[in-house]
Amino acid sequence: MKITVIGAGYVGLTTTVGFAELGNEIMCVDKLPSKIDKLSKGISPIYEPGLTEMLQKHIRQNKIHFTDKIEDGITFSDIIFLCVGTPQNDDGKADLSQVEEVAIKIAKIMNSYKLLIEKSTVPVNTHQWVKTVIKRYARKNIEFDIASNPEFLKEGSAIYDFMNPDRIVVGLESEKAKQIFEKIYKPFTDKEVPLIITTPATAELIKHASNSFLATKISYINMVSALCEKVGADINIVAEGMGYDKRIGRDFLKAGIGYGGSCFPKDVKAFIKIAEEHGVDFNLLEEVEKINITRRIKFVEKIEDILWLIKDKNIAVWGLAFKPNTDDIREAPAINIVRELEEAGANLRLYDPKASENFKSIFPEKQNLKYFKDKYDTLRDADALLIITEWDEFVNVDLDKIKDNMKLPIIIDGRNIFSTKIMKKKGFEYYSIGRENFNLKEVWK
Repeated sequence: MKITVIGAGYVGLTTTVGFAELGNEIMCVDKLPSKIDKLSKGISPIYEPGLTEMLQKHIRQNKIHFTDKIEDGITFSDIIFLCVGTPQNDDGKADLSQVEEVAIKIAKIMNSYKLLIEKSTVPVNTHQWVKTVIKRYARKNIEFDIASNPEFLKEGSAIYDFMNPDRIVVGLESEKAKQIFEKIYKPFTDKEVPLIITTPATAELIKHASNSFLATKISYINMVSALCEKVGADINIVAEGMGYDKRIGRDFLKAGIGYGGSCFPKDVKAFIKIAEEHGVDFNLLEEVEKINITRRIKFVEKIEDILWLIKDKNIAVWGLAFKPNTDDIREAPAINIVRELEEAGANLRLYDPKASENFKSIFPEKQNLKYFKDKYDTLRDADALLIITEWDEFVNVDLDKIKDNMKLPIIIDGRNIFSTKIMKKKGFEYYSIGRENFNLKEVWK
């Protein structure tokens, strides 16, 4: 099948290469000529495992085409996925200006039936506004359908998630649209992946409800981890004991310093706003958001409790991306933590396998803030090491080499990647989240 994807961001690119992998011919549209030029050469603007390789493969096979001319995309296919950005406004509402802009252009250009599919995360009943815009601006009385097909991709495993979905949710309003979706997703339904067909409003709501629930699990386990530290319990074992319950599950019960990224923070705020506009009290999600921000504050307080004075301390930071296997720093906990430590006068030595260049856009290199290409180089003369993102290369690190490079063997781990027993045996002052930490009272004796 021929498919058009409008928007070459994270969702748009994953959708493009994913459908190409399923044997379709794709035209991807983006209004930035510089981005289109790089993509046409197989250069991805984002890091996502497997994305570049799959992109280059399907460009060579002539299955993927890129253009900055939206009219080319609209005439290329009757199936158009809308993957444009829906950033958050200051009041928490989603900014749908890009969705409206694309809808107006489609209305003015289309001269045959089109199935317009919301792939970006949008507030419930956005499909009604898209439909209204199309009808207002259409130059001819041309048949069209609006559908919602939300994505459930995790950054760092987006390609895998696309090719191995838990379920496919589709909101539609016509038999014609249903038949098209059944054909698009036949490779998955043949493997017995559930295809949930519902109304557009229900599909739109499923996405926000799903992300907000996962964010709630994260904040819940982080709240429990705070209690664990107070009473001497181990949050890892608490989470394991909970996770064996099939009603709860193990996923998203990993204590740390909170969630970040482009989805959870934005979607939680947007869901709260949607509920508010419809007279529904979402205090629960307001607390989820509050707990998430508090985790970052508490982590900085932990650093201050351990180091006493921050000013002029040499602090190494491992991990700047909001999660491993991505270069995305949007709403990353590292932003808040680095900002607080910089303002307190620390000398910061930063490392991330993929996200350093993006982080420099917020924190340019300066005398007291340096970036390193080797994680061990950050440790020279360091008073402490902070672990902010749980990259595999940190989990599998040489602990002896860490200790040999540091001025003081102090590690403050925001992701619980090491065994407390091993770290004690190695002679580290090791502090983690919701577990038994190094006892400073032993030092004071």
